[in-house]
Amino acid sequence: MPEDETHPQTRSSTRTQSPHTGTATASATDSPAPRTAQTTSGPAGPAPWVLRLVAVGLVLTALNLRPAITSLGALLEEVRDGLHMSGSVAGVLTSVPPLCFAVFGLMAPRLARRFGPGAVVCAGMVAIAAGLVIRPFVGSTAGFLAASALALMGIAVSNILMPVIVKRWFPDRVGSMTGLYSMALALGTALAAAVTVPMTDALGGSWKAGLGIWAVLAVAAVLPWIPLLRDSRGAPGQATARQHADAPALRITRSRTAWGLACFFGLQATAAYIAMGWMPQIFRDAGVSAGTAGVLLAVTMAMGVPLAFVIPRVAARIRNQGPIVVFLCACGLVGYAGLYLAPAGGAWAWAVLLGIANCAFPLALTMIGMRSRSGAGVVRLSAFAQSTGYLISIPGPLLVGVLYQHSGGWGLPIALMAGLMVPQMVAGILAGRDRTIEDEC
Repeated sequence: MPEDETHPQTRSSTRTQSPHTGTATASATDSPAPRTAQTTSGPAGPAPWVLRLVAVGLVLTALNLRPAITSLGALLEEVRDGLHMSGSVAGVLTSVPPLCFAVFGLMAPRLARRFGPGAVVCAGMVAIAAGLVIRPFVGSTAGFLAASALALMGIAVSNILMPVIVKRWFPDRVGSMTGLYSMALALGTALAAAVTVPMTDALGGSWKAGLGIWAVLAVAAVLPWIPLLRDSRGAPGQATARQHADAPALRITRSRTAWGLACFFGLQATAAYIAMGWMPQIFRDAGVSAGTAGVLLAVTMAMGVPLAFVIPRVAARIRNQGPIVVFLCACGLVGYAGLYLAPAGGAWAWAVLLGIANCAFPLALTMIGMRSRSGAGVVRLSAFAQSTGYLISIPGPLLVGVLYQHSGGWGLPIALMAGLMVPQMVAGILAGRDRTIEDEC
């Protein structure tokens, strides 16, 4: 279990009311003074075995939040041939994840209030397993899309509720636990990209088996949550969460910071889902083998394993996260330039640079935690920024597919990807300013 965070207090008291005030970033500025979780969560804490089980559940859940997407990216050409998809339809397929995340993510806070976040995440893992089992064997493009949407629904609600679970069960270790599940998420993303093609070959070369095998990991993620369903009402911070649910809602759409975060989140998601859906095909069209292309995508995703733990801690120690945004976007611009000029010759360097740029995701989560004073504000900001952001990201992968099909090459799509780095940088600088949504609303 990660150690408690005990960083010196460096901000005003309005920014750190309690350990429940944020996600990964809030704890990086928590005071080590005796005013810790007991002040807000009551004298009786959960049993140690319960906390260990929650930690296992968080890690296994995070491992399942991207394989449904990156495994498909590694086998996209085989799926297209098997289902007789055009390039435009394949572009629609790569746009389904952000659409589902936007639509179903809006349901997560309401479902959590009614059933508890643990129960909703458990149901989400069941949905992922069912979708992954069904989609390879439906035999039609429409059925494949519907089964994918089922799996993505489970991912969507879990995306929103993971920070909520961390805040309730680990109020004094929010940063370290968020870093832990962020690393697990990056690991699952990279693992699916790297081993899907070799596993498919080992299973007889059937892309259906190569996609369906990932349901086993989702089934494993269901198990830790089952004994926790009865204990979810006793989670630390539950009473506080109920009080927050009854509090007047912020008019979050009045906040420029909230909109900046939503745009930054949406543009980084655009880049991430274009990479997961199309980057292996870019390398394969440049003459790289299918197995190596999958490994290159895995390298891009694996960069998030260490950086997802480092970036939140660095970002939390500075008041303005704009310089980190500029650095990440600069890496993305250089990576796309290399992908345009020498996709095969410098493939490993471009994969690393684009992997660094994709670490805008943990930075976005970090800023969500820093841009609100209260736990209730963080939940609302998370739901708004992620759902709105995923809506913004929907056209990107689709447009890449259309440009690829009609231009006959990757020049225009890569130019589009590079061009989107500029507004992402601007939105990130706006979101990174040292202010809260409560001040602006």
